[in-house]
Amino acid sequence: QVRLVESGGGSVQAGGSLRLSCAASAYTVTSACMGWFRQAPGKEREGVAGFESDGTASYADSVKARFTISKDNAKNTLYLQMNSLKPEDTAMYYCAAASSYAFCSGGYSINPGAKNYWGQGTQVTVSS
Repeated sequence: QVRLVESGGGSVQAGGSLRLSCAASAYTVTSACMGWFRQAPGKEREGVAGFESDGTASYADSVKARFTISKDNAKNTLYLQMNSLKPEDTAMYYCAAASSYAFCSGGYSINPGAKNYWGQGTQVTVSS
């Protein structure tokens, strides 16, 4: 059974940094279509950063140059380094992945409607 477990959330002041981790089990992150998503209260879930099947990273415009997605294939873990955090980044952050057989490109990795597996989420709160 596929399991995605996020960690690393917390409360920081604006301008601070956090690093989120997503440990996967029964699922291989290598060449996977997977990414990070977030949902703030009263808003729809949105894609933040993801890896396409060819390893290309995709980012939402709102986080480009501030967030960096990476992965450690040996640890089977996905990461999200978040720098220069803003109050509008406050949300529950989720790790999600498509089926192991899925192929994605062109930003599809940050399409929340195309993911089969979701973690439980980790809260990020940024104060001004």
